[in-house]
Amino acid sequence: MASGNIVQDSFLQSVLDASSHARQQCLHLVDLAERSALPASQTLPDTTKDQLSHLQRQLNADLGSLRESSREAIFEVRGTKQSTAEARQEIDRLHLQLQNLYYEERHLRGEISACESYDHPYQQLPLIPVEEFLDLKPEHTNDDEKQLMFARIGHELAEREALEQQRQGLLKRKHGLVAHNKKRKDDLASLDKDLETFID
Repeated sequence: MASGNIVQDSFLQSVLDASSHARQQCLHLVDLAERSALPASQTLPDTTKDQLSHLQRQLNADLGSLRESSREAIFEVRGTKQSTAEARQEIDRLHLQLQNLYYEERHLRGEISACESYDHPYQQLPLIPVEEFLDLKPEHTNDDEKQLMFARIGHELAEREALEQQRQGLLKRKHGLVAHNKKRKDDLASLDKDLETFID
């Protein structure tokens, strides 16, 4: 697979092109040096020396440019890694925050369902039916469910207080009657004794 198919970035593609060009120059320089190889006792012609010298200078310039491009690419990669790490940290932070919100939502839904399913004591009160209450108190016909429940509980409280007062009154009357009956019983017993003493 050719590197051109993998690398899409134009800067990195230019670095690869410069590297390929420097490689071709190295191969050409090696090929020229091998073709013009002479025994140690002979010297190269001046044109070949000039050509080799020119190719070496050009190769050194290309290698310097390649090193500079490589350095720039490394700095760019470092910058990209840094920005990627920062973006990943932000995503992780947001993900954690989202997970916390999901947890809080589940917790609150659980609390809401627990409150909705809670068996309140007022629901077990032996209240009169709604229809009967509305017949007694028609001013509460347009009340919502909560206000209607408060009114029914208030009505039940008033009824129970009235019944309690009535019970207390009846209890006092009962005690009075018991005391009166006891007094009469005592009177009858003393009359019995008086009658017995009178008969004797």
